[in-house]
Order: sequence, then structure tokens, then C-alpha cells
Amino acid sequence: MNSRLLAKASVCALAASLAAPQALAQGAVEAFRDEILVTGTKKAEAENVQDVPLAVTAYGAEQLDALKVRELQTLSYAVPNVQLEDIGTTRGVANFSIRGLATNSSIPSIDPAVGTFVDGVYLGQNGGVVFDIFDLESIEVLRGPQGILFGRNVTGGAVLLNSKRPNLQEFEASFKAAVESGLRGTGLNYYAMGAVSGPIVQDTLGFRLTAYYNDDNGWHKRYLGGPNLPAVISAAGGTLAALQGLGFPIAAVQPDAFEDHGKAETWSVRPQLLWQPTDSVSINIKYERFESEGDGPSSQNHPGFIQPPFDPVSGTTPAPVPSVNFLFSAPKDSFTFSIDQPGNYDVEADSVTVQLDIDVPFGDGRITNIFGWRDSLGTSEGDIDATPFWLFHSFASNEHEQISNEFRYAGRFFDRMDFTAGFYYYTADHVYQENRFILGGFRNLFGGGIQDSRNYGVFGQIDFDLTDDFTLIGGVRYTNEKKSVELANITLNMAPCSIAAGTCTIHFTDEETWKNVTPKVGFRWEPRDDLQVYAHWTEGIRSGGYNFRNTSVVFPIEGFDEEEVDSYEIGFKAQPADGKATINAAFFVNDISDMQREINLSDPIAGVVQIIRNTADATIFGFELESRIFVTDNLIFTGNLGHLDGEYDSVLFDLNSDGVVNDTDLTLEIPRLAPWTYGAGFIHTLDLGATGSLSTRFNWSHRDDNAYTDNNLGILQGADMIDASIALTTFDNRATISIYGQNLLNEVTHGGETQLPLTLGGGSFAPLNKGRIAGVEVQVAF
Repeated sequence: MNSRLLAKASVCALAASLAAPQALAQGAVEAFRDEILVTGTKKAEAENVQDVPLAVTAYGAEQLDALKVRELQTLSYAVPNVQLEDIGTTRGVANFSIRGLATNSSIPSIDPAVGTFVDGVYLGQNGGVVFDIFDLESIEVLRGPQGILFGRNVTGGAVLLNSKRPNLQEFEASFKAAVESGLRGTGLNYYAMGAVSGPIVQDTLGFRLTAYYNDDNGWHKRYLGGPNLPAVISAAGGTLAALQGLGFPIAAVQPDAFEDHGKAETWSVRPQLLWQPTDSVSINIKYERFESEGDGPSSQNHPGFIQPPFDPVSGTTPAPVPSVNFLFSAPKDSFTFSIDQPGNYDVEADSVTVQLDIDVPFGDGRITNIFGWRDSLGTSEGDIDATPFWLFHSFASNEHEQISNEFRYAGRFFDRMDFTAGFYYYTADHVYQENRFILGGFRNLFGGGIQDSRNYGVFGQIDFDLTDDFTLIGGVRYTNEKKSVELANITLNMAPCSIAAGTCTIHFTDEETWKNVTPKVGFRWEPRDDLQVYAHWTEGIRSGGYNFRNTSVVFPIEGFDEEEVDSYEIGFKAQPADGKATINAAFFVNDISDMQREINLSDPIAGVVQIIRNTADATIFGFELESRIFVTDNLIFTGNLGHLDGEYDSVLFDLNSDGVVNDTDLTLEIPRLAPWTYGAGFIHTLDLGATGSLSTRFNWSHRDDNAYTDNNLGILQGADMIDASIALTTFDNRATISIYGQNLLNEVTHGGETQLPLTLGGGSFAPLNKGRIAGVEVQVAF
């Protein structure tokens, strides 16, 4: 494609750019010594992360380089009580969870519990979120509801991605390239990124141009004959010919034959202009074009249980029965899988962000306006039965366009009151098509939906210093949201049709408006310069809505209501020993009303039925601890610990499909609630004199098993992740070469685990994540 050639050429051109000198970070230890500024409080100026009365984990540009972060999943095990994974069904779909509040499906009409914001612009759907990230100034992970300042759909927290901006004073350029391998005989992964920035008019008008390219040739092995081919051949009569007579899709194959799978090609170009006509006015305009295409999910079918089909007479699903060794299933602790449909995905997106900042004398404050537009289109095909037979294949098309604008003011009065207030508007159009091809095309199903959304909000927060060391915090937000939909039941449209073209039979239309007032009350106390204690109570709202993926002929199509969270939190931030140690802790309780859940049920007609309902009220409580200790000027120890516990207070829906809502449902584990997450590591920099410096980094992280499905049959297994790197930086800090490894124990993890009906072979659909990665990276600054 010409666009991909352009992206490759842009990276090469940026790499060859001649510019004024720009130094890299002086070793990994110095990167973690630097002060990290965060924007999550939306005050006139960014604040030190240690000064904000919130549970925040933040990484600056140099830290992200040291950690080799090129996608958000890299940080998934680095932050306590946080999961930032791709769901795996369709590449790039966020399945984020913070403090046990999460989405658990690739249905695009579901609003997230963890909001993602890029340069202040909210991404209004989960699709297209978990892709490559590059040329960032910082990443902020805010834990706990953030509804006063960020609005809806941040009941679990928020992830803020802040891009680097143009340089108005001097020219600078940087280039980095890497090659990675899974060390298992599959394809290599290549990536390159270049950025150049500088003044067009000194101190007044500047530009920044960033280009990124990634060519991943596939980490996984797609076994062409099935993981248990010898046993299958024996069961079929002892010969491959007998197996072919049963419809086996491979013409001729060896038991160990495979092809690379998980291939992806991604590119992006991001030009920016920054105009600062006066010292008090600035306008930053950013455009980004993004494209990515590759294979479908690398999915396993796990043995261990068979889910009987849904019984439309009784309206229940019988309890699962133990399965024999299903011949095309794969061990859960392996990367082995065999699928007849390699699948594919193709995502493209355009976005524009315009930020206006005006410093005003009123309260020595700042007026900020952030306008955002984003238009994205994604298509995907996948093998959902995860076997080498055509039992359940799917196709999906997801088109989404959004426009948002936030206007706010932030200032300080009487030298003791910080005031932030603003108005927010958002509108989106969403078109979704899903086609299912069951049993070799014997049964084909078509449907989806169209949704129009709009919401607006007015918000304000005051931080009032009663004394020099005690501050009261109060805030409130009013939100008005409206959604209208047209939905086509996928199971009831058996003839080919198009949602976008209007040829599918529509089975449900509706329109709903929700209005809310959400408050926040808290305090911050600083008894010493190196200690802050804070506490607050706040409410958060997750939007109500509709299900694009209606496949049930028993459960009626209907909307679901909002999810409400009351959060109580107390924490402290300390930097004892003259700032050589940092210790942050938070303790919290979340009371959740009308919890939104995506109930996964196997179904003999549709394959899988996903019902979205307000299923329960629940309570989740836990704590988090993060620490960083400078043992010497050249050695840092880091650690984190997180704990979650939760239970249902009342249940409104039959979670385990036994036909009744009773105490058995109450005893089920809440999905995505990993009881323990923890980790420890160190970073060391060795001064090599005239040669430069050598930085060594080692980190170990752990996450417990946690339920994936509401009936607790699908389990996401825990893992111990070990990452390490060695980086040599030249004496002038202009070049670094690194050798690094991620998931060095080669732990097997999955994006989900959904039960399949007996009519499709039983077992489960479980898309794999990558395992061990080893890489070499070169980074140069000019």
C-alpha cells in the first residue's frame, strides 16, 4: 500500500534528519529520579505526582524508554490492582480493569469502567485502544473513580496518555529501532520510530513530526494438524485418509507442521503545530493517521468441561459436565493451538486534537479548550471454536465517529483556594455489523446495530486551604446523556444483510436519557514536608446503554441501566530519608449498585449468547502499596503490593444459569478480581567513565488467578512476569543500545475464556497473549 510505503519513508527520513543536539536520559536511575508531573487534577499547571491527593502511578518519557513500553499491556503487571490487557477476540480492544471494575467483552456498545484519554480527549469505545504507543511525554494511571473531572465511565479509574509537544526554542530529532524474537522459531518483530521537532518562527511557531512503523511476523505457532493429531488419527481409524474422510480440513500434514501466527503490520504518522503568539496564549494542533492489519486471534480450546446447550423450554442452561480429553483441545499452560481459520483484522483511524490555552489575570488562572475528533473503522474475522474444524467463525465491522469539546477554567484565589470548573460535550455515531458462520456455513447469522450518543456535563471542584497544611476538597458534576438505537437480533437474520445499508430486519428501537449529579468530598493533610495524608468519598457513574450483540431468542432485547459506585478512600504519600525513599499507600471500599455484567452463555444456535444486564449489588475493598528506595546514587529498589476482596451483597440475575437466583449466585467470585498483585525489582547504573554508563534493570511481578465469566467456569490463570534489560549509553548521552527480555519465564496468559456449547465441541474459546520476548533496541538523539 502507498500509505505504508509513506510511513516507512517517513521513519527513514526522520532518522536521517540533521538537527541541533538533544541528549537522551542519563541512565535508567536518573530517569527514575526525575520529578514526574501529572495533569490528572486539571489545574492550571501540572503537579508533582507526590503532591496530588489521588492514587496515581505515573511514568515520564525517560522511564517509559527504560521500561521498553510500546503498548499499554507492558504496564499491566507493573501497577497494583490494575489489568491493562487486550481482550484478544479482536486485536486492539481494551479489556481494562482497575480495582476489580472492568468490562469483559468485545461488544463495542459497552462503555468502559476504565476510561482512556489521549491528550485530554476521551476515547468513546474500547476498540482501537490497545495498540502501539510512542513519542509520549507521560502516562498516568489514576486508580479509583474520577468522575468529577473526567465524567462518566471512569468508575474504575482512568489512563491518561500525553504526547510530546513541539519545541519552540531549538531543533531536536530522535530515532529508535528494535528487533524482537520469541526464541521459538517463529517470525521476528521489527519496529522503528522517528521524531523531529523545532521552531518555524523562533519562540512563536513550532512543529513536531512523528512516524512509527511496526512489522510483527507472528510470535505464535498455528499447528496445521491440531495439537493432538496422532491421537486424532488413531481415533479416526489409524490413517490420515480416514481422518480426511471425516472432513478434516488439512490435505496432508505432519504432526509438528506449523505456520507463524499473530502477524501484524502497524504504522502511524503524527504531525503537530504549536503556535504561541504571546506569552499567555498557545494553540496546539495535532493530527494522527493510524493503520494496523494482521491475523485474527491465536485462540485455544481448553478441555476440562463441556457446557450443555441452553434449554429454551426451561429458560436455563444445565450445569457443566466434566469432559473427556477433547482431542482438539490444548493444555491451558501451553501455547499450542490449531485453528482452520487464521482470521484477520484491519483497523484505521484519523484523529484531530486542538488545544487552546489562555493565561488570564483572574485568579492567576488559565482557560483551556480541548476539541477532539476521531473517526475509526475496524473489521475482523476469527475462529471462535478454536479447533481445526469450521464450527464457529465470525466477522465483525465496527465504525465509530466521535466529536468532543471541553472548556474549563482553573485558577487560585486568596492564596488559599484552587478552583477548577468547566463544561464538556460529546457526541458519537456508531455502526456495528456481526456475522456468524456456524457448522461449515450450514447456519449463517447476521445482525448488529446503530447507536447515536450525546452527553454534556458541567463540573466544578474547590481545594480550600484551611491552614498551611490542611486542605478541604469538594466537587460536583452534573451530566445529561442520551442514547438512541436500532438493533437487529443476529440469530433472527439468517439471510445476508447489512446494518449500514439498512437491509437487516430491525427488532428493537429505543431512546433513553440519563441525568446525574455526582459529588466528591475529601481532605488533604500535610503534617510534614515529606508526608501527605488524604481521604475522600466520591461517586462514579458508568453509562447505561444497549447490546449490539443480541443473539438470544429467549432473553428479550432491552437496555441496561447505569452502574453506580460509591468510593471511600484514605491514603498517604511519604518521601522520608531526605527524599531517598518514596512510599505511597491507599485503602479503599467501593459500594457498587446495579453492577453491569456481560453474561456469557453457550448456545447451540448462535454458539455464544452474551446478555448485558444490571446483575447485582456488590462491595469491593482492598489496598495498594508502592515504594521506591534509592539505596545509593546508582541503585534503586522498587516494589508494589495490591490486594482485592469482594462479594455480592444481592443478586438480581441468575449468574450460574441453574434456573434460580439464590445463595449459590451470591457465593460466586466477582470476575476480574485478582486477590493479590505484587512485584519487586531494581535498577542500577554503572559509570563507565569516558565510555558512558551501563544500566541494568530487573523486575518480577505476580498476579493471582481470577474469574473471567460470571459463572466462574472461565478462569484467567495467574502469572509471574520477569522483565530485565541491560542498556549501554554513550558518554555524551546521545546513543543507547539495549538488550531486553519480557516475560522471561514464558508464562501463558489469555485475554479471556468463554465456554462453548457441546454442539460446537465443548471446551472454551481462549485467545492467547504472547509469551517470552527477547529484543535489541538502538536509540539515537541528535
